[in-house]
Amino acid sequence: MTLLFAALLVACGSDAATPRPASPAPSGSTAAGTPGPSGTGSAPTPSAPTSAACPPPPLVPALPAEPTESYGAIGEQVVAIRGLQPTSAVEPQVLDADGIRELTTASFRRDNPTEFVAASERMWKGLGLLEADASLDALYIDLLASQVAGLYDPDTKSMYVVSRSGELGPSEKTTFAHEYTHALQDQNFELSSFDIAEVGEGDRGYARLSLVEGDATLLMTLWQLERLTQAEFIALLGEAMDPEATRILNEMPPVLVQSLLFPYTGGMNFVQCLFAEGGWAAVDAAYDDPPASTEQILHPDKYTAREAPIAVDLPDDLAGRLGEGWSVGLEDTLGEFQLRLWMEHAGGGGGGPVDVAGSGWGGDRMVLLDGPNDEFAIVIATEWDSAADAREFIERADVAMTGVPFPGSIDGPVDGTAATVVIATTAQLVERVQEALEAAE
Repeated sequence: MTLLFAALLVACGSDAATPRPASPAPSGSTAAGTPGPSGTGSAPTPSAPTSAACPPPPLVPALPAEPTESYGAIGEQVVAIRGLQPTSAVEPQVLDADGIRELTTASFRRDNPTEFVAASERMWKGLGLLEADASLDALYIDLLASQVAGLYDPDTKSMYVVSRSGELGPSEKTTFAHEYTHALQDQNFELSSFDIAEVGEGDRGYARLSLVEGDATLLMTLWQLERLTQAEFIALLGEAMDPEATRILNEMPPVLVQSLLFPYTGGMNFVQCLFAEGGWAAVDAAYDDPPASTEQILHPDKYTAREAPIAVDLPDDLAGRLGEGWSVGLEDTLGEFQLRLWMEHAGGGGGGPVDVAGSGWGGDRMVLLDGPNDEFAIVIATEWDSAADAREFIERADVAMTGVPFPGSIDGPVDGTAATVVIATTAQLVERVQEALEAAE
């Protein structure tokens, strides 16, 4: 699913959208700030699981002698902190709540064809992550409209900032700092060349988006600590606790909320690790050699070691092997992050050692097969770093399957590193898919 380069209300998006800024802590603790941040108020506060979280850079709040009065002044401050030089001016367009809903809806519909959204909806329902009567299109639009506080579009070079008060308050200032960072990234690294929304490369896209959003979120946090007064921090906290936005966030399926937040939370931890090792120069270098998987985002040491994903292939003629009327509805790589989401939240979540079960991920490939009479089948073929990792995944996937409203199976050699999940509308169809997979070996 295409994400926006945006700033989120609940944290700090292939438009770059900004979620409503999360309420930052003046003490220097990190605050997520774009689609993928920690929640505010009673909203959930998802955190990106990591093998070893990097310490935040040393921050000493330096409150300004006088308040910032203009977007131009904030832009100069962002340049001074980030070190990237602008090549052209970018003026923000200020929108109200209705304006941002119209913009995010148009952008979502432009970048996500109806058939793609429908196939994604069937997949998430088949995996037990969406209720049977849920509309993925309506849910995403409501989520984006309620949480996005700003947006940068690299195609049109346009920037948008939401102002619900009509003034340049702490929320608008924070959002602009985040979005202006996206403009600097685009002018220096050409964000459109990242292929973040390439069909069939969802996990790689999430990883690259996490670099972009983590960079902007760290910069935003540094800017907040340097430039917001104590009174502005308190005001920002109040804005972040907006009851209507919090209600919508709490009512959303966890898979959508955490998918939106991950590039901010997981991305910020990843970028902090780069920053701790080599400052902004190390972050800049990552744009020439971007992360290849969400595994590398979750475990920054695997990015440092350049541990590449294992290529996993599924039979090209798998749909045809099931008979007339069968076709491929969707094919993608889920990656460690989305497999963790499935293991944690299928059917409402079953608990268990999700971090352990996902940390040995090597590679995967998922296919949704559509058949006649609304039949479908989902195949997830995975490879793991060791046989022990594969067994841990199978054990935890067994728990997740109890939350899946369809028959399924999980197979893997006792001492092998592969494991395959099959879910289908009937038990007989599960057996047919298994036979088709075995015949193709």
